[in-house]
Amino acid sequence: MVREKGTDEEGNLYELVVWRVPVTSRYPQGVRYRLAFIRVGEDVPAVLYDNHHPKGHHRHFRGKEETHGFTNVDRLLEDFFTDVRLALD
Repeated sequence: MVREKGTDEEGNLYELVVWRVPVTSRYPQGVRYRLAFIRVGEDVPAVLYDNHHPKGHHRHFRGKEETHGFTNVDRLLEDFFTDVRLALD
């Protein structure tokens, strides 16, 4: 569905991976994803969204891990980029 990796003009790294999987109890929406934003010179993502088992949909942002209310991929990407903009401020 989505596979993109790159850097912005400051050298910050973006990696977006979203793929379809069979609908199961682990992945009831039939989607897996990992969205990461890593500031230049850092190793730990400033923003990370993923839905690995057993945690399900969640995000790492500003030192906290929180549940994310996944509805669809478009909204997921919007939420991720909103957090990236906040992380850059």
